[in-house]
Amino acid sequence: MFISLKHLTNLTVLTTFTFVFCEYLIYYSIFLKCSWPKLEKTSTPDDQQLKALFFSDPHLLGSREGNWFDKLRREWQMERSFQTANTIFQPEAIFVLGDLLDEGKWASDQEFHDSVGRFKWMFRHSEDAQLHVVVGNHDIGFHYGINSHLLDRFEKAFDVPSVKVVTIKNISFVLVNSMSMHGDQCFMCKKAQEELHEISQRLNCSRDSHFYNNHHATCDLYTRIAHSAPILLQHFPMFRDSDAMCEGEDAAPPQEKVIRHREKWEVLSKASSQQLFRLIRPRFILSGHIHHGCYIEHDDGTPEITVPSFSWRNRNNPSFVLVTISADEISFNKCFVPKENTVITIYLISGVTMVIWTIFLKLRRKNRRVVFPHQAID
Repeated sequence: MFISLKHLTNLTVLTTFTFVFCEYLIYYSIFLKCSWPKLEKTSTPDDQQLKALFFSDPHLLGSREGNWFDKLRREWQMERSFQTANTIFQPEAIFVLGDLLDEGKWASDQEFHDSVGRFKWMFRHSEDAQLHVVVGNHDIGFHYGINSHLLDRFEKAFDVPSVKVVTIKNISFVLVNSMSMHGDQCFMCKKAQEELHEISQRLNCSRDSHFYNNHHATCDLYTRIAHSAPILLQHFPMFRDSDAMCEGEDAAPPQEKVIRHREKWEVLSKASSQQLFRLIRPRFILSGHIHHGCYIEHDDGTPEITVPSFSWRNRNNPSFVLVTISADEISFNKCFVPKENTVITIYLISGVTMVIWTIFLKLRRKNRRVVFPHQAID
């Protein structure tokens, strides 16, 4: 036999271990190094702290881009990453910052329905946790390509209007459709402006007693919102010239950092950003879209985290963000997913090791079977 039964058994064991490690255990080995951040004000009771997990841009493939293996491999990575993180950290809230789908703007209704079902299966979670999403340009298209059907079907599938307030543990999040913030009175922009001003009124009524006293008749018409300053969630980052100030291993490459961002394409326009600052007055902002990580403090001191893509298809080192939040404090940790090239390297080393081992055993067996002729006796 070319391969003995013992050697075949050893190869099977090594192959199985390599597969289990690369497809399951490696996620635990990486994520166990991460943890929920602590708040500096330890007087805040645990039951008043919210533990939320944020990720962005999973880009579930449709029928046009990529291939079946690309789709299988990258979506398996995201499912394993999320399910492992969900098991270890057990977040109370999960927020996805847009571009859930890669081809939502092109998908037929049936394909969209199938993709939504796949998304909900991949990112399944316990009933105790809430999952909320923000709409991205790949979900419904950029501003110029959106129609009412694309917008309506996404909003109905995920219960997310252009502007929405989510309150958990008396902590408010304002979710905004970035593509509706163009201010040009388009069918969705006009409605979004109305929703934005109404939410601004509600926020003012809740957090400003002087404003409430002067507008109590109007304020009494609204459902009260938690009085603490809200957290703004959107797909596009707030306006910034470029990523030149972004640092860290998941920041844009040096050659990309110096490229100026285009308003309404890579970032919100300056006018829309100023309007959101004025009307929402957020204490913290989380965004996605550009697939690279960034931390920036805006001119008024408001911090913003741009969360990179969660998919290996868009970067070698995806990540997610764990955020601990109280009424007046926020702390965050970034947790990295195993690098794709690390997993590939492990598979290659394992494969090469098995080949070399097999060749070595074959040569050794061949040498043992060499028979020398007996010396003739005169």
